Amino acid sequence: MIVAAPRILSDEWMPIGRQEQTGLGGRIDLLCIAPDGALVLVEIKRDRTPREVVAQALDYASWLERLTPDQIVEIFSRFKPGLSLAAEFQAFFGRRLDEDSLNATHEIIIVASSLDASTERIVGYLNERGVPVNVLFFEVFGHGSEKLLSRTWLLDPREVQLTAATNIETGGSAPWNGEFYVNFGDAESRNWEEAVRYGFVCAGGRAWYSNTLSLLSEGDRIWVNIPGHGYVGVGRVTGPKKAARDHTIAGKPALDVLQEAEYHSDVADDPDLCEYFVPVRWLQTVPKDEAVRELGFFGNQNTVCKPKTPGWRSTVDVLKTRFPRYDDG
Repeated sequence: MIVAAPRILSDEWMPIGRQEQTGLGGRIDLLCIAPDGALVLVEIKRDRTPREVVAQALDYASWLERLTPDQIVEIFSRFKPGLSLAAEFQAFFGRRLDEDSLNATHEIIIVASSLDASTERIVGYLNERGVPVNVLFFEVFGHGSEKLLSRTWLLDPREVQLTAATNIETGGSAPWNGEFYVNFGDAESRNWEEAVRYGFVCAGGRAWYSNTLSLLSEGDRIWVNIPGHGYVGVGRVTGPKKAARDHTIAGKPALDVLQEAEYHSDVADDPDLCEYFVPVRWLQTVPKDEAVRELGFFGNQNTVCKPKTPGWRSTVDVLKTRFPRYDDG
């Protein structure tokens, strides 16, 4: 059912593999990919005990995190022979697959009809310590001649996504340097010049894109990258994330003030699809056509993340020389 209709699992994941041998004495049930290139391991409980399936999923995750982009492409070619992973990703998510971000992090999802209390405690404990694992409960109910499917998450999937976004590791691991990465998609949906003029970063269109804005708190320093162009600014967060309907600019509704992009105004009443804004005091910015871009700079498809990689530390070191007012105020 999940392979035939993957959106019953999540609107945010595309299946890319099924019953893959791990080389650890077992097969994964299902492998999916998220919009940022993160992998999602899906294990179905079936006849196994809850503790057993959690332990097995963690074992499989140790195999998963070592997969290279070439190996992931091979997995997809076995799942959908003759099709291109990059082309299918573009069609499903409406964005280009960034190979550098492929498998930078992952989530573990266990599908079950029930769970015992001790296993719930184990899953909660793992998340509190940075291991993004969740449980999805499915139940089938009869209603006359129809069958109805009920879906419930053990933990808020937005919180598990945030856990994954704090574990971005590419090219090795390093302590987080306290600097936030922000991906600003300057296109039809939003406009960088307006973001500079009115002091904000934003994201929307899918809950997945706006969720990670919740990582930002007042006082955090952010470095903003426009995909395909480069880094365009550094600033300090001055307030919490707000939906477009609640965000104001100079006392007026943001959607009444902003004119250069649509900011998903057609879905402003939908909390999953609407645009969300975070106010920012800019320390230094440049126009999009003067973006700072160098070979080896860190990039990621998440809207916000806390990278734990040497590449992020070296990127920020260079950016501080190119944006010398990064610490003003």
